[in-house]
Amino acid sequence: MGLTLAEKILSQRVGHTVKAGQIVIAPVDVALTQDGTGPLAVRQLQKIGLEKVANPDNTILYIDHAAPSPRRELSNDHVLLREFAHKTGCRLSDVGAGVCHQLIAENYGAPGRVIIGADSHTCTAGALAAFATGMGSTDVAMGMALGKTWFRVPESIQVRITGKLPVGVYAKDIILYLIGMLGADGATYKALEFTGDAIATMPMAERLTLSNMAVEAGAKVGLIASDTVTKAYLEEQGRSGDYKPLSADEDAQYQKTMELDVSSLEPILAAPHTVDNTHTVSDLVGTPIDQVFIGSCTNGRLEDLAIVADIMKGGHVAPGVRCIVVPASRQVFVAALQKGYIETLVEAGAIILAPGCGPCVGVHEGILGDGEVSLNTSNRNFQGRLGNPQAFIYLGSPAVAAASALTGVITDPREVLNHAAGR
Repeated sequence: MGLTLAEKILSQRVGHTVKAGQIVIAPVDVALTQDGTGPLAVRQLQKIGLEKVANPDNTILYIDHAAPSPRRELSNDHVLLREFAHKTGCRLSDVGAGVCHQLIAENYGAPGRVIIGADSHTCTAGALAAFATGMGSTDVAMGMALGKTWFRVPESIQVRITGKLPVGVYAKDIILYLIGMLGADGATYKALEFTGDAIATMPMAERLTLSNMAVEAGAKVGLIASDTVTKAYLEEQGRSGDYKPLSADEDAQYQKTMELDVSSLEPILAAPHTVDNTHTVSDLVGTPIDQVFIGSCTNGRLEDLAIVADIMKGGHVAPGVRCIVVPASRQVFVAALQKGYIETLVEAGAIILAPGCGPCVGVHEGILGDGEVSLNTSNRNFQGRLGNPQAFIYLGSPAVAAASALTGVITDPREVLNHAAGR
């Protein structure tokens, strides 16, 4: 019997065939923490007298969640991470470099690698055929220090996505629709393996969005086989040597297979306060909003900013609405400047913040007031996620966010895009 992509990656890394349900100890190729979870990991290592890292070049401490720091306590945590990096020789990604998951994709994600991170959205790199998963801070600390960790090999759910996406519909809509079908715990500790002709033609930016939100259905990893799209992306990043073809066997055994034809899919949003509370945009059109947040590890890439700039060009953010835009990395920020996207957005009344997580976790730069409503391109809309449990968060694609920023209410982006096409 053949191997799923999750089974194949772990089999290659441990040196023998493994199947779902088995416990394995695998070498760690890349380990990461961020400034919310990293200080706990570092302090645990200090507590047990194991203040070291096994692979300094591929252990990265990211300062991205509260960057720049808004409070003294967080500034002191940043100092701790900088001192640990200096002492152990591991890498530090400091304020302004960008979100850890985007930077992992740009610099470290590659087919067949095992990547662990003290952040649940580490699964983003699964779009590059890496077994990339979030773990607790203590588990990641041990992986950093020892260079290995244990896994239970996950069962796999194949998600076969077919058809051509309509205008105004994107990977964000696909994954929100899927999470609505599965539920927030419908894929707990499973591998979601995305396949099908819609995936084969999907650009890497969109694939990263799919893998990023796999965890919102409870999945351990969100995997996509490596192919010509993967190869082209790694070449663009100057990492052509990191490419290798990697896919599941044709006779792989899946726990189940889900079929999704996206040809007639509409824009999908998640309404407060859970990601699986999904609705079509037509159900929510006209809902007033106070803020729009465009960015995060889910949808802060150059391609996302291009969509937003195209919709907002020549328009202006609605009165009473704050539109916050945060590029996911310095690379994205510079490219968006060069292409004129940032100028377009500033002229439209948007607020541009330094690369990082920005408002996403509610630490700074966009905390909501009581009763306020935000439409985000990020991955979670839990109560209190933007720093106020008395506020409300909707999730949608960059296109939905941009169109809604112009009107001040949730808006179907297809109306804007179809009107623009007719000009």
